[in-house]
Amino acid sequence: MTRAEYLGPWRVDLTVRDQVAVPVPGTVLARALVAALEAAGAPSPASIGLILSDDRELAELNAAHLAVNGPTDVLSFPLLPPEAFPPHAGDTDRGAAAPSPFPLPPGRRPHLGDIVVSVERAIAQAEAGRGGQTGDVRWSPADELRLLATHGALHICGWDHADPVEEEAMRALEQRLLG
Repeated sequence: MTRAEYLGPWRVDLTVRDQVAVPVPGTVLARALVAALEAAGAPSPASIGLILSDDRELAELNAAHLAVNGPTDVLSFPLLPPEAFPPHAGDTDRGAAAPSPFPLPPGRRPHLGDIVVSVERAIAQAEAGRGGQTGDVRWSPADELRLLATHGALHICGWDHADPVEEEAMRALEQRLLG
């Protein structure tokens, strides 16, 4: 099932794969994602995809795109270069933000990318007390899914956690957005 959620200048194309039961309304996840886009200074108006799936699909995507075996909780597939977004803490690899390199006809929204979340993995992490991206947060599956949507959106906007300074800034922003 796919439906569009319109929140301000954003359109979130929400897809829930067959046989995936989501323990939180899609509008809640769309709001969390949009809050992250706004905090990261994403160009707007724009659209973004949020696909709620399972471990099997995430394992296939992880193998195909990152050469990593096994599932993960969230993968992001940005369509704009990091330079299309404002710089942020720990982001030392680029200069000032540049406009989107893809001119569109009037009235069209650029698509920022897609985020794929394993609802199965999010539920398991939350129930085992291994949530919060740090693996030590105890909260509900709904909160874990909100975090993964937020985390994925920040990756779409050029954030990463490979550099310790950037990781600290990313985790702090996630906590502020989810607080």
